[in-house]
Amino acid sequence: MASPSRSLLLFLRLLLCFLLPASISAATLTFSLSPLAQYPPFPSSDPHVLLNELSASSRSRALHLRRSKQNSTAAKASESLVDAPLYSHSYGGYSITLGFGTPPQSIPLVFDTGSSLVWLPCTSRYSCSGCNFPDVSLIPAFIPRLSSSARIVGCSNPKCSWLDGRDPASRCGHCASRASCTCPPYIFQYGSGSTGGILLTETVTFPKRMTKAGVLIGCSVASMRQPAGIAGFGRDRESLPTQLGARRFSYCLQSRNFDDTQVSSELILETGPGQSGQKSAGASYTDLLRNPDKSNAAYQEFYYILLRRITIGDKHLKLPYKYSKPRLDGSGGTIIDSGSTFTFMERPIFDLVAREIEAQMHGYRRSVEAETKTGLQRCFKVSGTGKVRFPELLLHFKGGAEVALPPENYFALIGNTDVVCLTVVTDDGAGPELGSGGPAVILGSFQQQNLYVEYDLENERIGFRRQKCGKQ
Repeated sequence: MASPSRSLLLFLRLLLCFLLPASISAATLTFSLSPLAQYPPFPSSDPHVLLNELSASSRSRALHLRRSKQNSTAAKASESLVDAPLYSHSYGGYSITLGFGTPPQSIPLVFDTGSSLVWLPCTSRYSCSGCNFPDVSLIPAFIPRLSSSARIVGCSNPKCSWLDGRDPASRCGHCASRASCTCPPYIFQYGSGSTGGILLTETVTFPKRMTKAGVLIGCSVASMRQPAGIAGFGRDRESLPTQLGARRFSYCLQSRNFDDTQVSSELILETGPGQSGQKSAGASYTDLLRNPDKSNAAYQEFYYILLRRITIGDKHLKLPYKYSKPRLDGSGGTIIDSGSTFTFMERPIFDLVAREIEAQMHGYRRSVEAETKTGLQRCFKVSGTGKVRFPELLLHFKGGAEVALPPENYFALIGNTDVVCLTVVTDDGAGPELGSGGPAVILGSFQQQNLYVEYDLENERIGFRRQKCGKQ
């Protein structure tokens, strides 16, 4: 993780001086956030520029996930089903709307299985630098005074140590009394930016009125290139599934259409006791793995699975063992990450896949111009060739689970042109490599379109099923 800047830490400490006297005793907050669909998309409608932004952000995300040593730091009953809509957006992510506070206010957040903290813009002094907004004041902020259920996390609260695992003595050594001392502010780093603020506990309301009190959330007062809040669905204790005690959660991501934010997919959480070992009809399963490098807390929140081989057309590409399974040094393995747009593959794997796809794209010439403009490394001209034929692509996981990807899940048509590009990224060859550790493959949301994905936490497995996603 990149070290937090001195100026950001100083800003957080100064801001706490304004926050704490007014809220430490009453501890009241109100959450309010406009739909993410109202946020401006990337500044250009040029499809080359959009794909370039998405490929660059996917590589940046991969760099962060692969080399991160810690994703955060401090500045020193009966079965229940919950479903919520997921919306796709031009920046490449999906959003989920939840209610926060008492009374609850609807807040759309970016849905992210690659991180665990739940945070949102907070206070009238919220600052966001490099956020590509015509007016930063348009970012709805969370004002700390009005919710009867909000509480600032103190040093004596065990949740104070959730983000970095430090014991209260080392975390709050500056306090005369831990009982009256506030948990130090956090800094959280993402591939595209960072955010920082103070920790709170609050009541979260899900669709159909399911509520959970005392949920740990981040009240962010300053961000860099990270304007929207995040709903962390990773494997750490601060994630929403963990705090809710979810047995499983599942989603089906609608087909990517950057202009249509009125069609949604479903996210379903299951809590409470259920029928152990039950499988969803038509789904195939593979075991969840853990990264054996326990010295890296960041790797422990990822959903690892074992990708054995990739089939392209009738050609079987077996992944070398050093890449297929997470190793003691933290390298290798495959994770599922809804926060990444395009799938990342470490260079040796990408080269195997790209060469085979190119060999099977018979009669289609590569477009170097499109590759330069989009940042994607395999683009093909398909004009004047009649019906376009793409090689079939299958992912084979341990335990027999298979995922057959349709062409629209691994190729993107550039606007109204006759050029298609492979939506898989790797090290671009310019600058430093994307880390030497961490997952070798990061399965992004673009490759999960129209795919039912089930995170069976109770039985430590992931299920897949092809189906049509999205509802009006």
